[in-house]
Amino acid sequence: MKRICVIDGQGGGIGSAIIKRLQQRYGDTVEIVALGTNAVATANMLRARANRGASGENAIVFTIQHADLIIGPLGIVLANAMLGEVSPAIAAAVASCQAPKILLPLPQENVTIVGVELMPLPEMVEAMVAQYLGFAKN
Repeated sequence: MKRICVIDGQGGGIGSAIIKRLQQRYGDTVEIVALGTNAVATANMLRARANRGASGENAIVFTIQHADLIIGPLGIVLANAMLGEVSPAIAAAVASCQAPKILLPLPQENVTIVGVELMPLPEMVEAMVAQYLGFAKN
């Protein structure tokens, strides 16, 4: 079973949207681990039906070592992103992790990615599932 780690911070809204769609598409064929930079983000992602969840720097750095896939906003690889919730250790651990990463280029940080079409979050999540997650369809 693939272990997908969804990382988010602040209120966990982005992670929750991702988890809801993953659950709709893959159900029990994948394990979804919600990793929040804070307890509120994790709680909201668990409400979206993640299988398990943990909060904070150490939990994220440790858990992603066992991930088959990491999904989250672009900010998870940017030190001090999400109003400082993404520590340099989190950003380095995610960027260095051997697991494939799917990052959503949301315009929340002071970073512009040239050549990327900005779209609403629901459309971005749907495109991610349709184009990049081709395993175990329900």
